[in-house]
Amino acid sequence: MTYRTLVTSAAAIAFLIGGFGVAFDAFADDHNDTSAYTLIHAGTVLAVPGKRAKKKQTIIIKDGKIVGVEPGYLDDEDAKIIDGREMFFLPGLIDSHVHLRGEWSPSVRIDTFTKEQGDVAYDAAANARKTLMAGFTAVQDVGGPPEIKALSRAVAANKIVGPHIRAAGGVSVTGGHGELNGYRADILTLFQQPTNCDGDDDCRRATRLAIKNGADLIKIASTGGVLSNTNAGTGQQMFDDELEAIVEAATSMGRKVTAHAHGKDGIDAALKAGVKSIEHGTYMDAESAALFKKYDAVLVPTVLAGMTVKEWDFLPPASYAKAQEVGPKMEDMLRLAHKEGVTIAFGTDTGVSKHGENAKEFEYMISAGMSEMEAITSATVIAAKHIEMGDKIGTLEAGKHADIIAVDGNPLDDISELLDVDFVMKGGVVYKTK
Repeated sequence: MTYRTLVTSAAAIAFLIGGFGVAFDAFADDHNDTSAYTLIHAGTVLAVPGKRAKKKQTIIIKDGKIVGVEPGYLDDEDAKIIDGREMFFLPGLIDSHVHLRGEWSPSVRIDTFTKEQGDVAYDAAANARKTLMAGFTAVQDVGGPPEIKALSRAVAANKIVGPHIRAAGGVSVTGGHGELNGYRADILTLFQQPTNCDGDDDCRRATRLAIKNGADLIKIASTGGVLSNTNAGTGQQMFDDELEAIVEAATSMGRKVTAHAHGKDGIDAALKAGVKSIEHGTYMDAESAALFKKYDAVLVPTVLAGMTVKEWDFLPPASYAKAQEVGPKMEDMLRLAHKEGVTIAFGTDTGVSKHGENAKEFEYMISAGMSEMEAITSATVIAAKHIEMGDKIGTLEAGKHADIIAVDGNPLDDISELLDVDFVMKGGVVYKTK
């Protein structure tokens, strides 16, 4: 069906049921009236990453969704036309691992005690905007405290400019990564989280509480972490029975579990327990890669975070030592994972690195041996499925959200094009253009 047929049919039906055919004239001049048809004349379109890009295409948009992508430059006097004949269009990018609430800096440890919830919420809103303007139209926030749930609702209601947001609920064990560490004992008591747990029964309780509080997924830390101010290492910290209990409780309530994991022991234990994805995966090996494939799990590599923290000289001694050890290993980890055929979803741990610079991860992916097409597919098709939004985003196909970005050059030839996105549309609304 051609675009003109679609428009004519819609106008005829509207006139018959109430004389609304004239509405096309009323909204034809408005970029962001999503009830209008919009036609993007695209020089090149990568509608489904992993498949061939096509030249001289028209992307048809109505009610904030993709109607179709057709060859040639279609036209209609009632539609809004966006001229992108010199540009390369592709689906909005997806970052599977962000922390919108803040951004690491030398003052971050004192900020814990000086910033109020309102300050954090405003910071999160500003960071969400930066993320969208960088071309990331959807994210999964794996910190996900109350401010992020509120932000997610505000973005969905069009009160705040930002990407689609899925928010995790964190479950940690006493003294482990994900819990506040490195302060006076009385201070730590004040910041004790109700979703901290010890033992299988207590971890079931914590998981259920996180879901009750609105978690879209459960985030655990099966191993120690670099930025935990403790010398407890980066090996396994959750016992097998705790991991299994969390997965069991989450699954029974319709939630997936993702695990922060650096050490091989914690990676392998989490995968065997039924965790669906691993964040970081620093010390994985070929045996771990086989487990990823056996259990159909996803790796979110976050190399950018590792390369960022190894440059910091302001970390406390325990964190600094881990950063120097872990950071340099992460690109080799990604190279191994790619070689072994592990499914890789794009993720950065932004909030460690600077918000709005998420696309720097692409350069590390290419350096680790991925092709430009593989890297883009990881941030669209694969990431969309990973964050359970594959039916809504990730490709430019009929029925999906009109989440579209464009650049002047061809990112399949030079991935650095994605570091400076020139056009951003989300849900049919243009947020950025040259």
